[in-house]
Amino acid sequence: MDPVRRRSRGRRLGSLTGAVTAALALAFTAVGPASAADVNNAKNAGFESGLSNWACSANSGTTVASPAHAGSAALKATPAGQDNARCSQSVAVKPNSTYTLSAWVQGGYSYLGVTGTGTTDVSTWTPDSTAWKQLKTTFSTGSSTTSVSVYTHGWYGQAAYYVDDLSVFGPDGGGGDGGNPDPTVPSAPAGLSVSGTTPNSASLSWNTVSGATGYNVYRDGTKVTAVTGTSATVTGLAASTSYSFQVTATNAAGESVKSAAVTARTTAPDDGGNGGDLPKHAVTGYWQNFNNGATVQKISDVPSAYDIIAVAFADATTTPGAVTFNLDSAGLGGYTVDQFKADVRAKQAAGKKVIISVGGEKGTVSVNSSASATNFANSVYSVMREYGFDGVDIDLENGLNPTYMTQALRALSAKAGPDMILTMAPQTIDMQSTQGGYFQTALNVKDILTVVNMQYYNSGTMLGCDGKVYAQGTVDFLTALACIQLEGGLAPSQVGLGLPASTRAAGGGYVSPSVVNAALDCLTKATNCGSFKPSKTYPDLRGAMTWSTNWDATAGNAWSNSVGAHVHALP
Repeated sequence: MDPVRRRSRGRRLGSLTGAVTAALALAFTAVGPASAADVNNAKNAGFESGLSNWACSANSGTTVASPAHAGSAALKATPAGQDNARCSQSVAVKPNSTYTLSAWVQGGYSYLGVTGTGTTDVSTWTPDSTAWKQLKTTFSTGSSTTSVSVYTHGWYGQAAYYVDDLSVFGPDGGGGDGGNPDPTVPSAPAGLSVSGTTPNSASLSWNTVSGATGYNVYRDGTKVTAVTGTSATVTGLAASTSYSFQVTATNAAGESVKSAAVTARTTAPDDGGNGGDLPKHAVTGYWQNFNNGATVQKISDVPSAYDIIAVAFADATTTPGAVTFNLDSAGLGGYTVDQFKADVRAKQAAGKKVIISVGGEKGTVSVNSSASATNFANSVYSVMREYGFDGVDIDLENGLNPTYMTQALRALSAKAGPDMILTMAPQTIDMQSTQGGYFQTALNVKDILTVVNMQYYNSGTMLGCDGKVYAQGTVDFLTALACIQLEGGLAPSQVGLGLPASTRAAGGGYVSPSVVNAALDCLTKATNCGSFKPSKTYPDLRGAMTWSTNWDATAGNAWSNSVGAHVHALP
């Protein structure tokens, strides 16, 4: 990757029309407890016998010993430019029955689905995942259906994906392994603890229970939520109030007894948090802690049009999940740490927020366990205290685990307090569906989230909220994709438009400041729209973001002068 495009996505996805449409159309159906006769009907479900019973397109599949979710093997399938590495198996089923289809996946884009059901064929998917993630959905068979085709596949030309422990769980169709014993009721979870609180939420975590497929969370004896991971955030609580929590483990055989109880006390009310004293409409700019050909700046050089300055980037350490920050004094012309800290304080005195950004295209920070979540929270908080940063930006462009990133951000918020600034900069594909890990994380931390500044560039074509395909570089691309977030659960004040400051700042997707301003007008006032017109206006839209203040300076600050003034003039 050309160093001048450090923030660019490392690949070009092009049009994912079919896949994303399927993702947006997913509907998950609650299924009652399975009967004692239910079994896993898939053969060689853990790939312990190589590819026996499986067929993969274009010889794309093989088995590997590592990574494996369980046992000693897993499927590895590698897509090509004209092949999506589809691996399938014919599974015997019973007519008029309901089955749960699940699999653990890792690596590149991963899809799981079933055809030939005789009713509605279903599928589910996930973008890149650096850790094992469970995909799960359900399907029903028709009155004459005795077999279905279960499949996995990746995406054309993308990274290899891994699959393990696939299950077609339901009534015995007569063709399964016969070696899958009926599940037994799991034991109660141990290690339940409170990982963070806010005025209206409490975050919990606990140890994994062998044989469990899910967990129920109880507040003061009443079930309040069900999750598949080992952490949960309970919202809707009263400030300065104590609550008792317990957790149970579940699987097809039933529910365990409740765990030992823990008490969580919510914090006192705040002044709105997740934004502090930011203006209603704000402009975010990334400041480069490196020299890649753009204008080298000190923090003091950043124009006053920027309300949030995201320092790019924190560095990963050898400790899983942990980060540090190293000022590139040599690359920035001798800018010293003391000068940097003084400039941060001066910006804050002028009413600006300065935050540390974690990630970037080449960022390697991975939060995929409770331990790494704790490391992330502790290390980011340490960096915030050392340099005086007001918060953190999550710009992980290689996937994130919503369970553990949520846990990490909750723990960080509990340490930093209610005025912590929390921003995110996902890629367009990460916000196409609420089922995506980034979107899930944003919704999980909605009560402490300041703004999501999605990157509307380096994207190719994407779906808008109306199901139509839009090309980057147009006002319709900005408005129709923003609509997905606005209608998907984020508050308008938590949505910003992220664009390159110049043609040199990204590989594609640059639009002139006038197009950014037109999109802002369309979303907030229903004026200056293109062919896409939102069903309503969003006058509280937060604003806009750019990569980067340095590239903006290289172009004579044309972006901040135009877009900055326009954002601050919004109603």
